Amino acid sequence: MDSYRSLDPAGVRGVVFDIDDTVTRNGVLEPDAYAAMHQLAGAGVHLVAVTGRPLGWTDVIVRQWPVQVAVGENGAGWTWVDAAGAHEGYFSSEPERVRQAALLDRVRREVAAAMPQVTVAQDDRARRCDLAFDIGEWVSLPRAEIDALIALIEGLGLRTTESTVHVHAVPGPWDKASGAVRALRDALGVDVSAELDRWVFVGDSGNDAAAFERFPRSVGVANVREHLDRLPVPPRYVTDGDRGRGFAELAAHLVGRRA
Repeated sequence: MDSYRSLDPAGVRGVVFDIDDTVTRNGVLEPDAYAAMHQLAGAGVHLVAVTGRPLGWTDVIVRQWPVQVAVGENGAGWTWVDAAGAHEGYFSSEPERVRQAALLDRVRREVAAAMPQVTVAQDDRARRCDLAFDIGEWVSLPRAEIDALIALIEGLGLRTTESTVHVHAVPGPWDKASGAVRALRDALGVDVSAELDRWVFVGDSGNDAAAFERFPRSVGVANVREHLDRLPVPPRYVTDGDRGRGFAELAAHLVGRRA
C-alpha cells in the first residue's frame, strides 16, 4: 500500500466513506473527522457515507452530516434529501425484500437455537434489510465462534460480511460498492461506474472489501492493517493516522492539493 500523500487529488469529484472505525473511535464520531467532512463539502467535494449500520440511522445521518447521501446496511438501501424533501431507495424490489425478510427470520431462529451465546446487534430494531450479530461492539466473540457463526449463516444460503463490530447476514446481492453506485445515481443522477477514478473510497475492514476492489482510489485508515489478512484486495493507499485522524489527514491532503 502506498502513502495517502501519493494520491493525486486532481479530478476528484467525491469521497465515499465507511463510518465505524473510519470516522469513529469506540463508536463515537471523532471531532477531527466531522470537521474534515465540512472541509471537504466546503471545497465542493461530494460526500457519501456508506455503512453497515441500520437504514434507520441513515435517516438521521443525511440530515445532520454534510453528506449528499447516506447508504446503510452495507448497500441495501440509502437516504438523501433535496429541495423536494427526504427520499429513500433500495437495492432490491419490495417483493424481493419480503422474501429476504423470511430468510432473515430463519437465520435469526437457527442462530438462536445453535449458538445461544450469540446476540443480535443492539441496533437491530432500526434495520430493514439485513440482520447483524454483535461480535465486537458490546461483546467480544472469539475468532472460532465468529467463524462458526459465519459458517452457519452461509450454510443457510445467505452471504455474510464482517466489520469490526458485527457479522451481517446478507440476503441480497448488494455490497458497499454496488450500493453506493446505485445511491449516487438515485440522489445525484451520477453514473459513478463511468467515472470511478474521480471518486475516493475510505474504509478500514472486511465489509469494505468490495469497495476497496472496485474504486481505483481506495484508501484505508491506518487501522486497516489489522484486517489485511481478511481482505482479498487491500486498499491502494493508507493514512498515517488511524480512524478519524486518518480520515482528517486525507481530507486535508485532498483539499490542500485542490487549492
